[in-house]
Amino acid sequence: METVLYTPRLGYYSGGAAKFGAAGDFVTAPEISPLFGETLAQYAAHILKPIKQGSILELGAGSGKLAVDLLHTLAQLDCLPQHYYILDLSADLQQRQRTTIEQRIPHLASRVSWLSALPEQFEGLILANEVLDAMPVHLAVWQNGSIAERGVLWEDQGLAWQDRILAEGELFDTAWQLPPTDRPSPLPYLSEISLANRHFIRSLATLLQRGTILLIDYGFGQSEYYHPQRHQGTLMCHYRHHAHDDPFFLPGLQDITSHVDFSAIAQTALDSGLQLTGYTTQTHFLINCGITDLLARTPADQPDDYLPQVSQVQRLISPAEMGELFKIIVLSKNIDGDTAAYGFMRGDLRRLL
Repeated sequence: METVLYTPRLGYYSGGAAKFGAAGDFVTAPEISPLFGETLAQYAAHILKPIKQGSILELGAGSGKLAVDLLHTLAQLDCLPQHYYILDLSADLQQRQRTTIEQRIPHLASRVSWLSALPEQFEGLILANEVLDAMPVHLAVWQNGSIAERGVLWEDQGLAWQDRILAEGELFDTAWQLPPTDRPSPLPYLSEISLANRHFIRSLATLLQRGTILLIDYGFGQSEYYHPQRHQGTLMCHYRHHAHDDPFFLPGLQDITSHVDFSAIAQTALDSGLQLTGYTTQTHFLINCGITDLLARTPADQPDDYLPQVSQVQRLISPAEMGELFKIIVLSKNIDGDTAAYGFMRGDLRRLL
């Protein structure tokens, strides 16, 4: 997964093909509507105001659309960050982000800079939209009380699966603590374990001195993630807006993702000294941060302007669209709890631990 997604010049995220929007393979929330970024800016403003010299660090900035909408709105709120940092592994995407920012908000472009690695220290808001799902995962197979790792080999001029029994190591120790271990069965139970996600959260906990980490992605808590009926896992591939489950199809030309185990994210964060500020659906977070108020700025008696925005908001918050599957988790350190919890004031707050 790491090879086909991130190999320089050949991996999916390193190549030059379009990935986002109608011409790409999938559509992310910032591409659907500027109201997504404008709503997140309301949250960002609450975090930045009490932090002098606070900045924003966006991880995996995609097309740069979210950065544009955030900075544009924060300027209107008179709450611009000291710096807007972007960390993206793809040189191709970095160039697209620069072009987007310079064309859309040239007067704010000087505040944006690109990093090649995580900073040693940071204060402000760390933001990652659909980043965790693209981090490489291990495939684990539980069967008859044993745990195997499912790997890839080259066989008969093609890629094929091979299972190898685990007996020790970080993956074995992690898999042994998960629910499938408690229900041994002669039938195989396949799922994903993201050690990369856990390492990533530990790194963020180390560098964050004061502020919050806002993570947006699709996934579940542990009990739902490892539900008995989800015995084929969640690994999915995306190519030209078609979703399927064959990662051997067009290696390097399609996206490969896995749903996020948010319980693992929360537990790793707590073990690393962060606070679990809130966890809820995208629906409730966006509504709490004022997306319907922003929509109401456009008069309903102007249907040419109003109706497209209604359709866009519907895609973002409807349970049948992105609203229920996508979750928001906020982790914090050394910041007032009420300030960090803006966005979790009402609605369905999920339990993770």
